[in-house]
Amino acid sequence: MEKLPPIEKVYEAYTAIADRRVAFRGDAASVKSSDGARQYTVAWEGNRYSSDDNATFWQGYAGYPVLAVLMLQGKLPLDRTALPFLSGINWNALNRKNRRNYAAAFAEATAGCTDGERRRLRDSAAEVLAALRELDIVVGRAKKQRPGQK
Repeated sequence: MEKLPPIEKVYEAYTAIADRRVAFRGDAASVKSSDGARQYTVAWEGNRYSSDDNATFWQGYAGYPVLAVLMLQGKLPLDRTALPFLSGINWNALNRKNRRNYAAAFAEATAGCTDGERRRLRDSAAEVLAALRELDIVVGRAKKQRPGQK
């Protein structure tokens, strides 16, 4: 991977997994957004992954739907002890409220955590990014569908 996502995208992936918002079907998966308003498709063929989530589509890095899929496929580490700390978080609302300052959104989301718990979450996410850096995959855009398209 050449372009890595912000570390906070790992937390969003953990939340998607904790909240059971990832559904596999063949060589694709659907991932619901944290507010339930959107559903993203992650598809793969060999080492090529594509997604129609905004981060993957517009920013060119693996967005949280891709990260969640890679974790559940066992291609990236998944720290299941982190999941309870990140369950039930509406990242969409937090990111909007904090004007896309992902670090501020993470601080707000984990306000009830101890410093040690937050440090453990950061360490866990850093391990995911280190593994992603070494992973031999290509991540790219999926075709964006217009509302009502199938």
